[in-house]
Amino acid sequence: MTVIEQLNERRETARLGGGQKRIDAQHAKGKLTARERLELLLDPDSFEEFDMFVKHRSTDFGMDKSHIPGDGVVTGWGTINGRKTFVFAQDFTVYGGSLSETHAKKINKVQRMAMQQGAPIIGLSDSGGARIQEGVAALAGYTDVFQNNIRASGVVPQISVIMGPSAGGAVYSPALTDFVFMVRDTSYMFLTGPDVLKTVTNEIVTAEELGGAKTHTTKSSVADGAYDNDMEALAEIRRLFDFLPLNNRAGAPRRPVFDKHDRIEPSLDTLVPDNPNLPYDMKELVHKIADEGDFFEIQRDFAKNILCGFIRVEGQTVGVVANQPMVLAGCLDSDASRKAARFVRFCDCFEIPIVTLVDVPGFLPGVSQEHNGAKLLYAYGEATVPRITVITRKAYGGAYCVMSPKHLGADINYAWPSAQIAVMGAKGATEILFRKDLDDADKTAEHIADYEEKFLSPFRAAELGYIDEVIKPQSTRKRISRGLALLSDKATKNPWKKHGNLPL
Repeated sequence: MTVIEQLNERRETARLGGGQKRIDAQHAKGKLTARERLELLLDPDSFEEFDMFVKHRSTDFGMDKSHIPGDGVVTGWGTINGRKTFVFAQDFTVYGGSLSETHAKKINKVQRMAMQQGAPIIGLSDSGGARIQEGVAALAGYTDVFQNNIRASGVVPQISVIMGPSAGGAVYSPALTDFVFMVRDTSYMFLTGPDVLKTVTNEIVTAEELGGAKTHTTKSSVADGAYDNDMEALAEIRRLFDFLPLNNRAGAPRRPVFDKHDRIEPSLDTLVPDNPNLPYDMKELVHKIADEGDFFEIQRDFAKNILCGFIRVEGQTVGVVANQPMVLAGCLDSDASRKAARFVRFCDCFEIPIVTLVDVPGFLPGVSQEHNGAKLLYAYGEATVPRITVITRKAYGGAYCVMSPKHLGADINYAWPSAQIAVMGAKGATEILFRKDLDDADKTAEHIADYEEKFLSPFRAAELGYIDEVIKPQSTRKRISRGLALLSDKATKNPWKKHGNLPL
């Protein structure tokens, strides 16, 4: 056998992972193998693999008699629509995808290369956790991975896709990355599984209830989205990748666009109902200011009273944060504040401009709600990227202060004619200011009308310079597009500091 034939044979053996029987078992669960997933994620024939022949060095518990090339993880780099990215995909057919010392070193290598080369890291997780047979060596390997996650944070985008179990220490790494996505019914994330929980606390819970996709997308907010199968998940990751810069110096990406930057949307003139208590769908506005109506929403199923996600304007990626009047009347609560704060900080890390669409009547009552609101306040206050704010209707009280006003460093602030900017609504203000007249319906109505004219009109804020212009709703896309063009060369720096102390 020639050396080339030997090489080909070794490669074929490595590509089989744990063998055909285990591959068939993976398929029977509705899951793809690690290599099949990478083929779908990356451009055809673009994957360059590293460390295909690496084997573990463990000798305890009979491990010296079992050596499978690759040691449970496939690593390397490739391209998505021609843009490079580093990847690792854990192989559940090899020792259940468990992490060993050498498994961790393979991941460490692509993490370091991603930082050096300025390219994103995408990790496809399918692992039972640390390899028990290796003890502390496996734990050390995990901690090295965590350290690199932390070092890469804010340097290159990091995306985790949970495509099977992610138990024990395996959940920490995804939690440290920028985005986490899951596959419904086949992926789970938990530190201690249902059996351990039953033993320790006597709680009986299923794996799905404890750490399934529904739990993490609707309750814990650990996951940013969930998809029905591996194929859909990987296709959506490719779509998200197109919105993201390669690193913190590359700037928001641009792509060719076939939409007019000055497109007028007459339907927006009637989007906000005449009755200030009636809801409307803010997603309609988001879609109509976006190039070709394309909106990639983040955490769609969590804290639905605020919208976060990516659009493009004139081909450039833009982050959008918007109150949603359809849910809780658009009020801010702790979950919404935390969700939006994290998204704002991501955009600021990677020089992605932020557009904020405001219709917020205030915070939900409660001490915890207001404390969490400080997170969003802090995130906007430290952001230096181009920022445009549009107030469509209500902007009341402390919630106005939080939603990217001029005073918090927003560059351009617009208001629709329907905007109401005040400490509170006219009825509530009248009940406090003119309590003695509450029994007189005519006087109360007069006071409400007077308050609305003096304080709820957007022209009051415009007179003070807090609003740059009161605009026609139909021209919102055009105004945002021109504003972003103006701000394309913005250069702002905060005072030097090691880092701030975010109110966690």
